[in-house]
Amino acid sequence: MAGGPLAPAHVAKERAEQYQGRVTPYVIITCIVAAVGGSLFGYDVGISGGVTSMDKFLSKFFHTVYVNKGQAQENNYCKYNNQGLAAFTSSLYLAGLAASLVASPVTRKHGRRASIICGGMSFLIGAALNASAANLAMLLLGRIMLGVGIGFGNQAVPLYLSEMAPAKLRGGLNMLFQLATTLGIFTANMINSGTDRIHPWGWRLSLGLAAAPAFLMTVGGVLLPETPNSLIERGLQRQGREVLEKIRGTKNVDAEFEDIVDASKQANAIQHPFRNILKRRRRPELVMAIFMPMFQILTGINSILFYAPVLFQSMGFKGNASLYSSALTGAVLASSTLVSMAAVDRWGRRVLLISGGIQMIVCQIIAAVILGLKFGNNKELSRDFSIIVVTTICLFVAAFGWSWGPLGWTVPSEIFPLETRSAGQSITVAVNLLFTFIIAQSFLSMLCALKFGIFLFFAGWIAVMTIFVYVFLPETKGVPLEEMVLLWRKHWFWKRIVREFEESDDDETRECI
Repeated sequence: MAGGPLAPAHVAKERAEQYQGRVTPYVIITCIVAAVGGSLFGYDVGISGGVTSMDKFLSKFFHTVYVNKGQAQENNYCKYNNQGLAAFTSSLYLAGLAASLVASPVTRKHGRRASIICGGMSFLIGAALNASAANLAMLLLGRIMLGVGIGFGNQAVPLYLSEMAPAKLRGGLNMLFQLATTLGIFTANMINSGTDRIHPWGWRLSLGLAAAPAFLMTVGGVLLPETPNSLIERGLQRQGREVLEKIRGTKNVDAEFEDIVDASKQANAIQHPFRNILKRRRRPELVMAIFMPMFQILTGINSILFYAPVLFQSMGFKGNASLYSSALTGAVLASSTLVSMAAVDRWGRRVLLISGGIQMIVCQIIAAVILGLKFGNNKELSRDFSIIVVTTICLFVAAFGWSWGPLGWTVPSEIFPLETRSAGQSITVAVNLLFTFIIAQSFLSMLCALKFGIFLFFAGWIAVMTIFVYVFLPETKGVPLEEMVLLWRKHWFWKRIVREFEESDDDETRECI
């Protein structure tokens, strides 16, 4: 029966050591092209913060904020507190949330490439609307279309990378998505620093250039091969094996092919993956799909990246100095992601997540203490303390870049079995975008209310998530996708839940016999 219990023991067999193949130039090229989808998300995160600090943009669409900015002291925490301005940033993520749920059946029934193409085309339309916006309604409509593009892209690209990459290097290749995201942020920051000098239409150029990564993503989606997992799941076994042989560089792919075929049989027996993912036996994966993206956002990183120019201006950095400071954080984020790519398949996911969490906690507390003691409504940061704050934020961004940044996407994309993989990734993206929306909409008000306490707020959440990883997340390094289910049976906590399901499933089977 569709959505009924299926014992994973009858599907997952430990054949990982029999996997053959090597890292071929073909698989590297396809992964690099696909990862361009991450640059859409990154470019928007970087561009939004810069544009919302540009006077010409504010005077046209958010005149009240523009007036307040001119009247307020440069060290006023509340001068950008405007729900309309926050809606400009956050509306995209609410649209992305809804789109990610729609993208799940598209990705499953029509393949990963179909969602990648849909995402690229939607982003192209959104970029055109924003660049030519004549009023706030047109601007917000463009943001919604960008959100649709991000919803489809973030749902399909991590899955594509996980399924194309060999198990031993899946972490590093999957992180190409995060690398593209960070490069998108850095590129956007550099563009903002240049377009800020172009009056009065520099902001239009910043928003319109989002079409460049969208075009690359759309063309890439057309030219890329489909993943073998998706082809086999849709009954195209011959084509699936051909792609598998090509990306592994060998004809001897029997073990991996058999694992994918077994998984596809179980997947095709599930007509309602969202209903199936709620079953008890999928509880470990569901918990990770919800908490990993939620915690990723609650590090506070998006707040810093969205509003970096605004945040630095609130701290007393003048004009272009705030844009340069945010460009610096973007460069740090991109370079630290390279560290993670080199280390993730050597040291594992848990080591990076835990060590990164500890470093982020320390940095948030240091920033909060300095701002609490040396900065306020009637205080201005000295040059020396300003340098310390920027350095601390850069160290925070670096820790995020080699831990929760890439792994917040990598871990959820690799833990689900094929029958719920698309649904699981949709949940991951939806939760990520939901909390991104909440933080983006509320951050300016929180900054105004909590002041330096905003850093302590996020530090508290980072402490919680670091403990969560230590206690509940098993190491997934080097484990093939189709054998990931075996991890939960060995974990000290999750094995109780999984075994309880298997025992009840065996009882049902005996009763049927």
